[in-house]
Amino acid sequence: MKQFLITPAAGKRLIAKTIATHPAIRKALKNGTIVIVAGTTNGYVAEEILKTHKIADDFSRKHFFRGLTMPPTKTVTTEGRLADESKFPGDVVIVRGEWQRGKTIADVVDQLKEGDVIIKGANALDLNRRQAAILIGHPKAGTIGLALPAIVGRRVRLILPVGLEKRVCSDLNELANKVNVPGAGGYRLLPVPGEVFTELDALRALTAAEVELIAAGGVCGAEGGCWISVTGEPEQEAFAEQVVASVADEPPFTSDYL
Repeated sequence: MKQFLITPAAGKRLIAKTIATHPAIRKALKNGTIVIVAGTTNGYVAEEILKTHKIADDFSRKHFFRGLTMPPTKTVTTEGRLADESKFPGDVVIVRGEWQRGKTIADVVDQLKEGDVIIKGANALDLNRRQAAILIGHPKAGTIGLALPAIVGRRVRLILPVGLEKRVCSDLNELANKVNVPGAGGYRLLPVPGEVFTELDALRALTAAEVELIAAGGVCGAEGGCWISVTGEPEQEAFAEQVVASVADEPPFTSDYL
């Protein structure tokens, strides 16, 4: 067994690198459409897909989000949005291998069909049930509200990159029933059907070894970090060590607009 500490930033990069080679992504790049909905984790995913498949090398993650969670000392609106959103670049929409710059999911969602892929981040993760949920601040359920008719109605694939730091202990449907009740304050919560993809899934896909979350936490930059064990053949464990080392120095997310 090998054990590794993976910080949230390193986890985002690890997830992104692995999703870039996902079979559904490779297929959609040739014959369909991929919509990477703006979000901080998805910024890494967009970066890796565009770079790995030599589509573009000038993508920036700096304002690739709509809403985000910030410390109480940072000034954002009650929905986690910036006061000035003029620098928002749009989602990343890739049609048959070409990046349609400036477009959003709203521009293409009605044309999406089976074989296409939507990549959307999440805010809560139930590891046991392999289910994720999204915080909702928009009265029409935001981008996931736009995406669900395509996902459920036309079998468009939904991939949910979500870091282990977002895990919760309760059933997400029960949590949603509580926070969505009329009269409650704050965000709403929407559990969604899709392929949950965490750091554990990334390492399993890359090594074909047994991968488990065994502990968590840290200080001095390791806050939110997770201890992950990889158990397999010596060459599998050695490869896992190489993979983790390749993302270990990933710095925390920053933006010129925060």
